[in-house]
Amino acid sequence: MKINRMSMAVASALFFLGYSAYAGDAVIVLGEIPVTAQGKGPLMTGSILTSVDVLGGDQIQDKNVMNSWELVGQMPGIQLTEFRMGAESGKATFRAFNGEGYINGIKVLIDGIPSNVNSGNQRFIDMVFPLDTDYIEVVRGTNDPRYGLHNIGGNINIGTRQGGNYLESRFTYGSYNTREMQVVMGREADGFAQNYFFAKQDSDGYRDHSRSEKYSAGAKWFLTSANGDLKAGLVVRAYTHKAEEAGFLTATELKANRRQSPTKNANDGDDRDMGHISAHVDWQITPDVFFSNKLYFNTYQDDRRVTFTSNPVGNAPRQRRLWDEDQLGYLGTLTWNASEKVVLEGGLNVERQDNSYQRLRYNYASPTDFGTPARTQNNDHYTLNNVGAYVQAVFKPTEKLKIIPGFRVDHFSGNTRLQTGETASLQKYGWINQPKLSVVYSPEKAVSIYANWGRTFQVLTGSTAPAYLTTGQTGYRPSINTGKEFGIKFKPVPQAEMRVAAWQQDATDEVANMPSTGTTIGLGQTRRRGLDLQISGQATDKLNLWLSYSLQEAKVISAFSGTGQSLAGKEVFSTPRYITNIGADYRPSDAWRFGVQGRAQGSYYIDEENAAGKFGGFMLWDANMRYNLSKNLSVDFQVKNLADRKYEYVWYDNFFWPAGSAQPMYSSGPGRAFYIAMNWKM
Repeated sequence: MKINRMSMAVASALFFLGYSAYAGDAVIVLGEIPVTAQGKGPLMTGSILTSVDVLGGDQIQDKNVMNSWELVGQMPGIQLTEFRMGAESGKATFRAFNGEGYINGIKVLIDGIPSNVNSGNQRFIDMVFPLDTDYIEVVRGTNDPRYGLHNIGGNINIGTRQGGNYLESRFTYGSYNTREMQVVMGREADGFAQNYFFAKQDSDGYRDHSRSEKYSAGAKWFLTSANGDLKAGLVVRAYTHKAEEAGFLTATELKANRRQSPTKNANDGDDRDMGHISAHVDWQITPDVFFSNKLYFNTYQDDRRVTFTSNPVGNAPRQRRLWDEDQLGYLGTLTWNASEKVVLEGGLNVERQDNSYQRLRYNYASPTDFGTPARTQNNDHYTLNNVGAYVQAVFKPTEKLKIIPGFRVDHFSGNTRLQTGETASLQKYGWINQPKLSVVYSPEKAVSIYANWGRTFQVLTGSTAPAYLTTGQTGYRPSINTGKEFGIKFKPVPQAEMRVAAWQQDATDEVANMPSTGTTIGLGQTRRRGLDLQISGQATDKLNLWLSYSLQEAKVISAFSGTGQSLAGKEVFSTPRYITNIGADYRPSDAWRFGVQGRAQGSYYIDEENAAGKFGGFMLWDANMRYNLSKNLSVDFQVKNLADRKYEYVWYDNFFWPAGSAQPMYSSGPGRAFYIAMNWKM
């Protein structure tokens, strides 16, 4: 992989900064995060010894976003795939896994609860709004043994506010007639904590026919024993979203009017409902043994009406997709602090999914008439059962050396019943073994040198073959990802942290699998690799700065396209070669706060054969200002896309067009937008 002059310059500058303070782990923190009492609870994420980033609530709670996955884009190395098609809005990915939906390689958790839908998409994130978010934690790499399904390249955990005494609200008005209200409340006394949250957001959207209306509400109740050894709680959330879809644009339509919605999409839209309930029990059995339990139920219903092209031939481009998914699961973790030099931890997870999927096709009309379908392509009911377990240990043979071996196994089963009446069982993957190993060496207090190696896996999802062994279907092996990473973290000055990491991830039998379209493409062996450079800290007592630059590539080692052409050496589509984040936060006094953030990514190929050209690169800037009118009242003003740059999400439409007529399709990103918000807290 070639490294351009910019990355070399950044690397050289960071190398010569030197170090003089304690580093200790591989975690980079942006903003302020809650402090957890030491000696209680499962092993902290920082003990995993991979590249971990944590974004504090002070960098989250005052941000204006249409969708909560956008918050993750502030963090280093994060690629945001911005569909912006109503409720199907986009997702956050990293480590050269794109957000197209074919290979959903990022596990999502909310308060430690698995929160991906069956396909691996990240729709449950939208249930959480900024004001109720305490922190966001991103774990990169293959050596985290805690999670199995969808944890191919790493995971994102969104922590919400728990406990405390507060009452806060935020009222926002902005461009495109955007109105938003968020209210949060916490009360804690005598061992009983209760937290409540409500949000409503309405917007006409940047483009025509893109109105959105969403509601989200949640509550948490936790009771702690008098001696603090036992804590039990209940969490509930509910979310509903009704949205219009503006539709994708051709190059000609984009040039004529990037804010238009083609006539064909006038009836497109999405109705989405999601819910969550979980019970939590944490027990400090002895001073050295801790037992954590989580029992959860997630539900997801979605009714999407979508028109992809204006081509009158066939009924494939005009679809109604209906999802109904239920997830019932349990996670248990037992942690034993055997001595100052040895900690042992084991975990078990069980999840059962009971899902259905309908896909209806409609004849040509402009706009599409979603009344009577021309045919039903899918009317499937399917189950997916997952049992997983892991063990890991932390050994500290010396003060300078830490070794963490780990091992995880997962097993899957399930059945499908298709609209034809045919039934079939899930692919027979057997027990999927995932060994892990991490090592960190601190030659002195100012620096930590770490390395890790581990395996993760990909299995097929969806309701039909090849995920299930229907008649004539051959078996699929799980795709095994083997990753390795070498990095160094240190403090160039006491107030700053820096990390440099090189990584590589090789996959066998990788499959591009999109259940919503029934698309399965074998990519064979792939290789992802990259270099991450990050630095953050206080330039002065009033100024915070951060910078990250991630150089990456994803290539196919051995596979063939649908036309029989070898894909060896081709880049995996929709994967930019670099991602950059930069920001500054200046607080001249207790009353004033100013900030600026920039993010950029390179262009990417949009087709598997790398023949249709590169698209999608951009550089965007946001700015914000806050003034505290009093101790309890503040006002902030934010500008997004400060330079009013034109940018787009681009995909390659080679599904629905006649042979030889495939073309790029565009979803234009929002232009410059202004938001003003009033914040009240007590």
